[in-house]
Amino acid sequence: MQQILFFFIRNKNFLLFILLFSISVFLTIQSHSYHKNKFVNSSNYITGSIYSLKNDITGYFNLRKENKLLVEENVRLRKHLEAYKEIAFSQNVDTSSLNYKYKFVSAKVINNSFSRTKNKLTLNKGSRDSLQLDMGVITSKGVVGIIDNVSNKYSTVQSILNTNSQVNAKLKNSKHFGSLVWNTEDPNTVQLIDIPRLTPVSIGDTIITGGKSTIFPEGILIGTVLDFSQTEDKNSLLLNIQLFNDMTNLEHVFIIKNNDALEIKNLENSIENVE
Repeated sequence: MQQILFFFIRNKNFLLFILLFSISVFLTIQSHSYHKNKFVNSSNYITGSIYSLKNDITGYFNLRKENKLLVEENVRLRKHLEAYKEIAFSQNVDTSSLNYKYKFVSAKVINNSFSRTKNKLTLNKGSRDSLQLDMGVITSKGVVGIIDNVSNKYSTVQSILNTNSQVNAKLKNSKHFGSLVWNTEDPNTVQLIDIPRLTPVSIGDTIITGGKSTIFPEGILIGTVLDFSQTEDKNSLLLNIQLFNDMTNLEHVFIIKNNDALEIKNLENSIENVE
């Protein structure tokens, strides 16, 4: 303790200078909007760089897992490609002239929250990569969320683990639709609501996207039925869904761009204006 006191006594002039200099810098930033904006931008840049560095390090140690996921994804893509080729050849379709409705952009998750009530993810892609608001975000295993904010180089995603999130989803077998929400209790379990009470449901049934919006195509995986029960008014079912994705450990994602989204929205808006 005595040595610590001697240290402060010996360096009192230098420490006083550091204190006064820090106060002056703080007051300058607070009183001038230009300096304040520069400081905020610098902080955002540093934060983004730290997130990127952290994910570069953790990504290196997850290479084996990522390679396994890529192999599984390639197998699924190969199956879809072969099925598509059979249809195309049987109908004499010129595949070179096909217009694809959806475009996919890959991105890396550099920050991910899952323990709050309104969770978000940060991606290392932004407007310069053609990302826009209301684009769906998925992995090879299933739905992740919807883009809700975009800057030049980065974007944030409203996770499905967010109390504001509502995704159109359906039972793969019975085709009955509902809304996918989250009750904040478990990051690996979400709820499917508004399912008619007479709908045939079994534990283990697969839940997929319904395709009733311009955000997600029909048939994107979500999870399986963990359990279900009737709501208090007895008019519908509430299903607990075990997610295919591990929402606490996301690395690479795909952003979905619907090339027809703008045309569909303009048409729907024109109808609403007429009414």
